Amino acid sequence: MNASLRVQALHALAAHDWPDKLAAVQAIDGNVPAGAGDVLAEPAGLPGRPQRPELVPPARLAQRSVRSPQGRAALLHALAHIEFNAINLALDAIWRYAGQPDAYYRDWLRVAREEAGHFELLNRHLGTLGHGYGDFPAHNGLWEMAEKTRADLLARLALVPRTLEARGLDASPLIRARLAEAGDADGAAILDIILRDEIGHVAIGNHWFRHGCAQRGLDPLACYAELASRYGAPRLRGPFNLQARRAAGFAEDELLALQRADETPRGD
Repeated sequence: MNASLRVQALHALAAHDWPDKLAAVQAIDGNVPAGAGDVLAEPAGLPGRPQRPELVPPARLAQRSVRSPQGRAALLHALAHIEFNAINLALDAIWRYAGQPDAYYRDWLRVAREEAGHFELLNRHLGTLGHGYGDFPAHNGLWEMAEKTRADLLARLALVPRTLEARGLDASPLIRARLAEAGDADGAAILDIILRDEIGHVAIGNHWFRHGCAQRGLDPLACYAELASRYGAPRLRGPFNLQARRAAGFAEDELLALQRADETPRGD
């Protein structure tokens, strides 16, 4: 019998080169026991990542017009980097948190596989522009929040899928429009696929966040606000894709709170 689902996810997370990571994700046997009760030691060097791209502060990333091939390549590379990080985040959600229902682990395996598919689509499209993953610098914001929340699954669910990844629901239509206006129909079609799947991924985050709140007897809205404050979550700015957020399971009181916070003066 293969190793448990959590052990296989840890193996995939530790893989450095992206082809090895994608192959390891595809090789995970989702039919074996999750190993929810196993105590797994964390190896050094997580997450596995290739030597390139160079990771830099967001302010050092150059802004380029998507009307040029180089500018489109830079944008597609940034999206591919987000998807690569999202693979690692889903794998980390599987191996790191013991004691969850089997459905929890299988949900995040689905996410890891779909994120791997998004990465492949974007990297292949990058190839048509003469580039590949690693050719441009990138930032590490998604994984930095994962590090902050590593000791608390509820915080991880609140601030990664429900905050940082949910921002993609808002940004995808705008990015798609920019690509379409630049004549990149293939890139726009990839964004359609990503938005469709990401609604499901954020819905998984919402489901398990509410599951965790119910277990602890917490109100989801108040719990989210407390966790966002405690861990320094970024303040989200509109416009918000309310239709996609509703489809991803955000409640109306959560959407109202999001919009009210956006309307409050920032003092900067």
